Amino acid sequence: MFKSLKVRFIVILAVVVASLGYLYQNYQETGSVVRLGLDLQGGMHLVLEVDDPEGTWSIEERSDAIDRAERIIRNRVDELGVEEPIIQKVGQDRLIVELAGITDEERARDIIGQTAMLEWNLVRPLSDIEPGLPRIDRTIVGALGADSIRALGRQMEVEVQEDRVEDVLFGEPTPEPQEPMDEQDLPEEEVEAEELFPDLDEEDADLRPFSSLLLSSDQDGVFLVATEDYPLVQQFLELPEVQAVLPRTVTLSWGWQPIGIGARTYRELYVLQREAFLTGEMLEDAQSTRDAQFNQAIVQFQLSRAGGRRFSDLTGRHIGDRIAILLDGEVVSAPVVRSRIGARGQIELGQADMAEARDLALVLRAGALPAPLRIMEERTVGPSLGQDSIEQGQMAGLIGLFLVVLIMIGYYRVTGLLAVSALLVYTALVLGGLAALNATLTLPGIAGLILSIGMAVDANVLIFERIREELDAGRAVRTAVDEGFGHALSAIVDANLTTLITALILFQFGTGPVRGFAVTLSIGIIASFFTALYVTRSFYLIYLSGKKATDTISI
Repeated sequence: MFKSLKVRFIVILAVVVASLGYLYQNYQETGSVVRLGLDLQGGMHLVLEVDDPEGTWSIEERSDAIDRAERIIRNRVDELGVEEPIIQKVGQDRLIVELAGITDEERARDIIGQTAMLEWNLVRPLSDIEPGLPRIDRTIVGALGADSIRALGRQMEVEVQEDRVEDVLFGEPTPEPQEPMDEQDLPEEEVEAEELFPDLDEEDADLRPFSSLLLSSDQDGVFLVATEDYPLVQQFLELPEVQAVLPRTVTLSWGWQPIGIGARTYRELYVLQREAFLTGEMLEDAQSTRDAQFNQAIVQFQLSRAGGRRFSDLTGRHIGDRIAILLDGEVVSAPVVRSRIGARGQIELGQADMAEARDLALVLRAGALPAPLRIMEERTVGPSLGQDSIEQGQMAGLIGLFLVVLIMIGYYRVTGLLAVSALLVYTALVLGGLAALNATLTLPGIAGLILSIGMAVDANVLIFERIREELDAGRAVRTAVDEGFGHALSAIVDANLTTLITALILFQFGTGPVRGFAVTLSIGIIASFFTALYVTRSFYLIYLSGKKATDTISI
């Protein structure tokens, strides 16, 4: 008997020590014995939807897009380092993303929502588009009318004046008046303002054609647009009529960051070959680093074997030309090809810092979204709300435990004390199980924990009542205990098994909070079964080892 008790004691001690070990490890890594969910430690809640502004996608296409987006966003969130995120499809075209413990919400939002469509396009000379600028000027006037253009020009002028007032107030240097283009830089067939707007008055003296907003630069294939003119030029370029008259082989794309020249800032407008010769689908890896020569942030990329062959062939035929690297339609870098490039290359990020380089590498590794996603709902859960939930959950648990201890000891006396001791072991097992599985404890999970405590006590009540029946029938104490545990076994197995099946169904088909409840309840059921039939019985055997066969027990 003593040998059996020794083995039982070693098993119980080993399980408790393992549980405490997992709790300590979790505490070292996260500062908490168990990982806390969004509702307990704060974080972000986003509802995303496939952006289909023209409404041309079918239900099946939207569903397929959101399925692929779910996998890509999960990869991005994993790279971001968020513990136990909740990423779940809702309906046919929506996605719920919950990120607990996020501190930089803007960065997380940008990384999740960025389409990250990567393309490589050849930079074309300005001569490919300059002859068509007069036609674009006439098209804009025909599409909008002179009055609308005047209104847009005046609106932009007001915005620029407001910006300059802010610059004066906050001590920024006032931009100098824009210098006109040199005559040699103007298109040969430039359309004069008087030709486009024959009824100009004195107030419209500064109204200029679209082509005159495009300034020359020291790089062929690149126009410069003053920052204050950027919104107007962008509105012109978005007109379907303008897109229709652009040369079929070229397209216009903005540089991703403004550049400073002297005391002014400009946006670069690149003339690119319309068809990309390589896309991010052939990208295998991307890592951020710093260029040893110029000490600037760069992203080194690795292409697949097929992509490397295509890249090598094209760069070999275009030595001396420039290749633009585009991310979501904006030119991130446009280096000159100095020699044939194989499967490895790099993206130069100019003045960007290492944090931007790391984020870019992250989204490139995770892949491009199949379609843009629109944020339909954004909710931030503050840590104060989570702390309130923790404190209330702890209070509810302590009150419940106190009442259970009071009733068990008051009704069953010494045997009730044995059950309470087993309950302490049960609590350590449940928390250790959560830590071992890296499960997240949510507010519904606390409810599941309290419910499983009730089930653990219920199993002990079944056993004690069976033992009492055996004692009333005149059985000896040891026989009554053995028979009580044996007769209660089937009822305990039935109750725990049916509840466990229910918890598994809730986990499979439930949403985030319901799954948190199901996980905690499942761990609690398993721990309850172990403590009721093994730990409590072991404590009974230890208690009976100091009694004679003729002694009675308090139950």
